[in-house]
Amino acid sequence: MFSNIGWGEIFVLMVAALVILGPERLPGAAMWLGRTARQARDYVSGASKQLQEEFGTDIDEFRKPLSELQKLRGMNPRSVVTRHLLDGDDSFFTGNFDDQPGRGGAGGSASGANPGRPHLNPERAPLGMDEMPPIDPDAT
Repeated sequence: MFSNIGWGEIFVLMVAALVILGPERLPGAAMWLGRTARQARDYVSGASKQLQEEFGTDIDEFRKPLSELQKLRGMNPRSVVTRHLLDGDDSFFTGNFDDQPGRGGAGGSASGANPGRPHLNPERAPLGMDEMPPIDPDAT
């Protein structure tokens, strides 16, 4: 829940609490905050323990749709395309076509070069200062 709060923000909050409450009331406020947080944690753990005792194994039926919803939260266009159209192979997005048969990498052709796609050719040297980059007619 508070994973985005860093040490800098915590330090700013402590300094603000010291300025607002003052050094006399700050220890009492810290003890009250700790005690309240502990009580809230005890209430939550007690409620979850009570639910587990009452529902027993039926609680797994409730967790199943929640786990499916958790999977849906991680979905984005790239993961959908990777999972359903590319069968989990994300080399299309990363550009790592090596060692894949039929893709023009080391397993696909004898020479290992990518004819017609010089930007994917690992043996090609970098361009010089006065050299023009190759044009891919399929891409334009």
